[in-house]
Amino acid sequence: MKTSDFYYELPKELIAQSPAKVRSQSRLLVYDRDSRKIEHRHFYDIAGYLNKGDVLVLNTTRVIPARLHGIRPETGGAMEFLLLKRLDENRYEALARPAKRAKPGSRYFISDELSVIVESDTETEGGKRICLEYKGILEEVLDRVGEMPLPPYITERASDKERYQTVYSRQSGSAAAPTAGLHFTPELLSELRSKGVIVAEVLLHVGLGTFRPVSVENVEEHHMHSEYYEVSESSASAINSARALGGRIIAVGTTSCRTLESVTDDNGIVHPGSGDTSIFITPGYRFKAVDALITNFHLPESTLLMLISAFATREDILSMYEVAVKERYSFFSFGDACLIL
Repeated sequence: MKTSDFYYELPKELIAQSPAKVRSQSRLLVYDRDSRKIEHRHFYDIAGYLNKGDVLVLNTTRVIPARLHGIRPETGGAMEFLLLKRLDENRYEALARPAKRAKPGSRYFISDELSVIVESDTETEGGKRICLEYKGILEEVLDRVGEMPLPPYITERASDKERYQTVYSRQSGSAAAPTAGLHFTPELLSELRSKGVIVAEVLLHVGLGTFRPVSVENVEEHHMHSEYYEVSESSASAINSARALGGRIIAVGTTSCRTLESVTDDNGIVHPGSGDTSIFITPGYRFKAVDALITNFHLPESTLLMLISAFATREDILSMYEVAVKERYSFFSFGDACLIL
């Protein structure tokens, strides 16, 4: 299986540069895997496709202002750090740019209250293990001096940091948003609960594993970077009970999907726990937990496109994307959504 098998043509003007003014007013493409039927809706219509007893699984991670710009005082050289994964109280795994200049032992000043010390290289290209020295509470310092790590294809920098967060985000730790969840509003979630849809929460801190480009032509040679997850006993119990009663499990986003598939056994039982997952889902994978998937439209040749191609088929997903392009849907992080049933 080749990475190029997952390529498709996308006009640049379809890459969303800003989100919909109202979250739930994004467009929604609904795809039925059995009939191969496509319907065109808006996200606020999604309640019509979920039934009483179904479980909607949300990833409650919260994006941190993870992009830091620093200066090395000895040389005046600039450096950018992207925080990927917290290792302990003040140490992170990060990406540095330009990485070759970020030598172990070098210090970069981000602001009067924060500096970065490069400790060592990691196995990831451009990866560094860094130590943060700061005054006060780190989360508050990052909120003042860090930038939201919007993807490089978004050239317009939004002033509202909360718009790149889901309305249910709680636990800080992600370097990117679980973007399928950006379409939900409190009112829409309340409507779904009133209908009898069960809402369960999981956690996956989005890091390099989710958005790292595939740089090899042979898909099997790509290695996913591990990301931290948590699944509580109450969420596992709710999902298992609903499935036993015939309810469907609807994952909101590929991050929720990957979390569930990481903790579900071959009998379809979800087990609570926490840890790191590097699960890489490609066509041929047998899904154990997820019955339906809410997701955005993903980059060509990305691991996310490979995952949804495993959920349906590569041919069907690429055909669906052709329709989305023809119908002028918006793509990527701030773009429209699709529901795959």
